[in-house]
Amino acid sequence: MHPTPVHPSAALFSGEKLVPALAPCEHYAGSEKLIHKALQLQAELGPVFDLTCDCEDGAAAGEEKAHAEMAARAIASDANRHGRVGARVHDASSAFWRADVDTLVGEAGDRLAYLTLPKAQRTADVIAMLDHIERRRVAAGLARAIPVHVLVETHGALRDVFEIAALPGLEVLDFGLMDFVSDHQGAIGFEAMRSPGQFEHPLLVRAKTRIVAAALANGLVPAHNVSLALRDPLATRNDAYRARHEFGFLRMWSVHPDQIRPIVEAMAPDASQAERASAILLAASEAQWGPIRHEGELHDRASYRYFWSVLRAAQAAGTALPSQVRERFFAG
Repeated sequence: MHPTPVHPSAALFSGEKLVPALAPCEHYAGSEKLIHKALQLQAELGPVFDLTCDCEDGAAAGEEKAHAEMAARAIASDANRHGRVGARVHDASSAFWRADVDTLVGEAGDRLAYLTLPKAQRTADVIAMLDHIERRRVAAGLARAIPVHVLVETHGALRDVFEIAALPGLEVLDFGLMDFVSDHQGAIGFEAMRSPGQFEHPLLVRAKTRIVAAALANGLVPAHNVSLALRDPLATRNDAYRARHEFGFLRMWSVHPDQIRPIVEAMAPDASQAERASAILLAASEAQWGPIRHEGELHDRASYRYFWSVLRAAQAAGTALPSQVRERFFAG
């Protein structure tokens, strides 16, 4: 009688924080019209992208409360079929961020996928916002924690990024390219806000690699900034490919529906990678995660960990996986 196979997360990552297997694309929408258009697209494509309702840049002056209430209604609505809708609140220096949190957690907390915190200047800003989110969660009677994403887009946040990444409750570190470039007061040229400059300027290379390193060292997902090529799918795909394969980002923002599919395609493992990972991990599972030989190569726990990451990314991106893989590894 064969022993019950141990799940790879338990066998390979015992006691270790595993990077969340999130959708490879995060789509931002600010207006009610664009939010509902994105919800319709998410219903069609499935949860291969998350939707972020933008209460920071999306709200008109004087309409901040009404905007947060609109976002909360969208998150709590039946149109949110997959439960993968979050929100970005105002930053810690704003008079509106607490009200944003109160409204979103109070009115849609049980459906709220995450909250994104922008423009932190230091670790203390993030801690203050986390504390308020936790108080509102308890007051709302929510049993689950609300995952938090932190935007790194200032000198101070980049300086403190390893401290920030180590804070409890975080899920994602985002890079905010345009605000980061603007924070340099002209020292970085505008051409660095688009490709190829955004991948080549030494200060941006430093920022991106530091954010990715901090995120992965703390079990968080590093998310790349938006591409300015709004209606050029090939350029968007190339940006996403470089972000993924040259810098190690596991997720990327979109701000136009035409950017979603190219980002998902570029960020996801290709079919041959998923096929190889499937074959190796099925064989490893049968061997109770002991060493195996596959196509003339030796594989052990180190390569199993890598291939499990490949499979999780493929599954999150909606890649078709063999039925045996789905049943054994993803049925729960």
